[in-house]
Amino acid sequence: MKLTCRNRVLDVGAPVVMGVLNVTPDSFSDGGRYFDVDAAVEHGLRMAEEGATFIDVGGESTRPGAAHVSPAEEVDRVAPVIERIAGRSPVLLSVDTSKPEVMSAAVSAGAHLINDVRALRACGALEAAAKSGAAVCVMHMQGEPATMQVEPRYTDVLAEVSAFLAERAAACLAAGIEASRICVDPGIGFGKRFEHNLALLAGLPTLATLGFPVLVGVSRKSLIGMITGRPAEHRLAGSLALAALAVERGASIIRAHDVAETVDAVKVAAALMRGAGQKGA
Repeated sequence: MKLTCRNRVLDVGAPVVMGVLNVTPDSFSDGGRYFDVDAAVEHGLRMAEEGATFIDVGGESTRPGAAHVSPAEEVDRVAPVIERIAGRSPVLLSVDTSKPEVMSAAVSAGAHLINDVRALRACGALEAAAKSGAAVCVMHMQGEPATMQVEPRYTDVLAEVSAFLAERAAACLAAGIEASRICVDPGIGFGKRFEHNLALLAGLPTLATLGFPVLVGVSRKSLIGMITGRPAEHRLAGSLALAALAVERGASIIRAHDVAETVDAVKVAAALMRGAGQKGA
């Protein structure tokens, strides 16, 4: 399976890792450690050296209760980081945003993929993404970040998330975004309870049948804390276990904070799958 990212074509037949780079003062996972541009650039380059295929740069936290950021401020946060990493590394760059102004500025700075937790539903987002030539990732989220975990409800979470992602992919196609530029994300932890997240992870093979690369982000999330009882900074082992299982179930892109370790876990899971395929051939 191929993913077209502007002037680059990525083979995601073998799963890859997307490194998380939050240039925010209030991220749940790193608490603003990379809010400074120089620190963010160096961390992004370090993740690229560790084996990340993508660096996902985000300038607005999506955790419940996070402060709103204006489009201009978000551009000021992400564009310099993207531009400087692009000038020093061939790594693919992603921008984590829902605002069309930020999408356009980030792609002009060098971004190859637009990663949108709101699935390009903001006014003008589809048009900006289509015009950019970048790949897009559309994610499912029930509600809005500020309130998404208050009382999420589903009748059949896998069927509902699958239908939503299919609808958003169809909207992308209708807007002129080619199928080869689209990937989908079930949005683990975004408007889902514990049991919803587990059902979606178990049902990844169903989401893979949509025909688009599936991105999964489970790194350090509260789901792992609920299982292990550990705080965010001590959830590496759980994150790696879920990353490997997601790959085994059909995920093509694993979004992670701990890149070197996740790259190893993904390689091992992919090798086991290749071995099982060869044995059955």
